[in-house]
Amino acid sequence: MATKKLDLGHVEHSKRTEMGIADRVSRPLKVVFLGAGSGFLGTLFADVMNIPGVDRGELAVVDIAPKRLKLAEGLCKKIVEVTGRNWTVTATTDRRDVLAGADYVINCIEVSGVECVAWDNDIPLEYGVDQCIGDTTGPGGVFKGLRTVPVYLDMLRDIEKLCPRAWVLNYTNPMSILCLAAHRAVPGAKAVGLCHSVQAASHSLASWANLPYHELTWKCAGVNHLAWFTEYSHHGKDLYPALKKRVRTDKEFNELDVVRFDMMEHFGFYCTESSGHDSEYLPYYRKRKDLLKKYCRPGYNGGSRFYADSWPTWRKNNDQRRVDQIAGKAEIPVGRSYEYASYIIEAMETNAPFTIYASVPNTGLIENLPGDGVVEVACTVDKMGVHPTHFGPLPKACAALCDSNMRMFDLAADACIQRDIDLAAQALMLDPLTAAVCSPAEIREMTYKLYKAQKKFLPGF
Repeated sequence: MATKKLDLGHVEHSKRTEMGIADRVSRPLKVVFLGAGSGFLGTLFADVMNIPGVDRGELAVVDIAPKRLKLAEGLCKKIVEVTGRNWTVTATTDRRDVLAGADYVINCIEVSGVECVAWDNDIPLEYGVDQCIGDTTGPGGVFKGLRTVPVYLDMLRDIEKLCPRAWVLNYTNPMSILCLAAHRAVPGAKAVGLCHSVQAASHSLASWANLPYHELTWKCAGVNHLAWFTEYSHHGKDLYPALKKRVRTDKEFNELDVVRFDMMEHFGFYCTESSGHDSEYLPYYRKRKDLLKKYCRPGYNGGSRFYADSWPTWRKNNDQRRVDQIAGKAEIPVGRSYEYASYIIEAMETNAPFTIYASVPNTGLIENLPGDGVVEVACTVDKMGVHPTHFGPLPKACAALCDSNMRMFDLAADACIQRDIDLAAQALMLDPLTAAVCSPAEIREMTYKLYKAQKKFLPGF
């Protein structure tokens, strides 16, 4: 008698179905994208189009700038055309027109960025506070928060009223301040803070070890842009000794990431984001010209005024690229990136668990960091939502550096919620870099000078 061959694929499919896990998205989705002028739009929408089963749906793009909104709408329609999906694209300058019925809201807004980015950089520089990017921490990050948080909170309140089941996937900076303010002011919001620094840094670690990414074993936790890889191994072998040896002996390699490699040398572990960003979270590298020369390199590796010099050009180039893409003169990438948004949507829709790293309230997740703050940890996503995982304690020195930033975020979030410039000044008195350069009186004077310059963008303060 012939033996019947077992179809393992069928067994696996049946078991997954039995467990409530679907292979594909089975319903049309509605996604609302706030801040459609953002450079993230094309990547994130193409990512969504790559989710298995998302053949039908609606994307609503929202931006208060009509010309940029039109470009965003045109780009997304081209993505639909190229991918062959049956999605409709709608556009509006008023989010309340399209939020009803939304399943997911992606937030990428920029509040008065073009007008204020030079002030964010140049006024602190008069006081000796040299910034590379200055949009997530320090004077630039605090004032971006003061401009952005009130708008974000109003958006979350609209979402609670019009689409209370929707998850909000936030990409807007300053990430820690926004997420903390949201947790305090709109505690019922189903919002999660997303960044790509963990993905980027972990891929770099795999590349430097000459390993396939899936073979790398790592653990990471901390705060956004300053999270620590406390494990970096392959089949049980610690990879840190080889990496540290290479940094010490290969000058050309060390030049790739000077600040982060120096932090690894002295604190033991590699951390997320770029050397330029990280140098702003720390009191060590930007407080004297000789230190800037020794540790900081051009661009994202620490260049002075990098963001302020680059942002207007990036924005202009982004708009022109969309013009060219819509006209068929430039390629539209439609592959799937490692940004988390589409994987979150897929996990929630199919109940197939997926791990992300996200900024979430520290409900005992990292034991030696403030319990009323926001931390970045691994989270499991499924149809029930986002489930942060317990990390335990960070190494004490790493925790102390995160803690010092969280004390600033604490007051900055309250300053944004209460629209209080005095609290903003106190927040900057606790900022590691600003405090390393200025006296409290200088910080207060600088804060009020920034406020005076930006007053028209800070209603209610």
